[in-house]
Amino acid sequence: MPFIAATAKIDLPYKTEQTEARKQALELFSKNFPEAKRLIFAFDNTEIKYRNFCKPLSYYEKPNTFEERNNEYIKTALDYSVQATEDCIAKAGITKEDITDILFVSTTGLATPSLDGMIINKMRLNPHVNRSPLWGLGCGGGVSGMAKANTVAKANPDAVVLLIAVELCSLTLIKSDYSKSNFIGSSLFSDGIAACIIKGDNHKHNNEVTYVGSSSKLYYNSLEVMGWDFQDTGFKVLFSKDIPTFIKEHIKEDIDEFLSKHQLKMSDIKNFIFHPGGKKVLDAYQDTLGVEGDFLKTTREVMNNYGNMSSATVLYVLEKFMREGFEKGYGLMLSMGPGFSSEMVLLKVS
Repeated sequence: MPFIAATAKIDLPYKTEQTEARKQALELFSKNFPEAKRLIFAFDNTEIKYRNFCKPLSYYEKPNTFEERNNEYIKTALDYSVQATEDCIAKAGITKEDITDILFVSTTGLATPSLDGMIINKMRLNPHVNRSPLWGLGCGGGVSGMAKANTVAKANPDAVVLLIAVELCSLTLIKSDYSKSNFIGSSLFSDGIAACIIKGDNHKHNNEVTYVGSSSKLYYNSLEVMGWDFQDTGFKVLFSKDIPTFIKEHIKEDIDEFLSKHQLKMSDIKNFIFHPGGKKVLDAYQDTLGVEGDFLKTTREVMNNYGNMSSATVLYVLEKFMREGFEKGYGLMLSMGPGFSSEMVLLKVS
């Protein structure tokens, strides 16, 4: 089976304390959004201590257009994708010429040609690399990308697949949007760039993290739960307060069904590699899954130190597991995203 050879993440230069982001949000919103003072407690209740930002806080105070923000997205995404890829290549003990496939995941900016093409051009990768840009999967994109990367490596045991997730959520902030969803979003979302190398089974390895299977599910009649509303000013964030309720109603049954296909039960899962979403989402998982102990410790620590980086977050969680060590047994990657949807990947850790 395919295996995960290496992971890499980016600690951005403008990592900011949540207290500073809170202070700025109150200043930006209070004049035109009277509820700001009443809702500012949302920043305190996230349990986020630091936010990973690609720009200093002063950047977000200044007026800017969607075009300007998207141009920043392209430049920043390209620079840090290359940096994460170079780090991942070194960790995997390969050369850039070995890469056969690229999957590029993002939902926070637009580019055609897509960023994977720009990365090939800038790094002078093999011009025959197979490219798959994945757009619009939101927070579900990291797990979905991992599933698709492993599918590619399973189909071609000689494959060396590069998976990159880039989300620059801060650059989607519409300064003139004084809605509640934008205010709450400004308490959670951050920027993240992560890369992974997945190899097919023909590559020699004593790797401990192999792919077992995956699941993808779209829930009918839930399109309004999370997404973007595209406006002249840019990407207006949409998400429902009902997400934790949705998780409580569906996720345990979905996980049990997925695991049963592999003759496993929840008790067989030793490593929970979850996308955090936010404190209420983590609480919903904790309440619903009935797993003993602090099984989401690693996920919570990533959220505390980075914020919600959309699709990239779960790859930061995976990187932390890869660096600090797994418990032997099985690992479950899970994230929820627009659609409303769930994505799962089952890993075996030896």
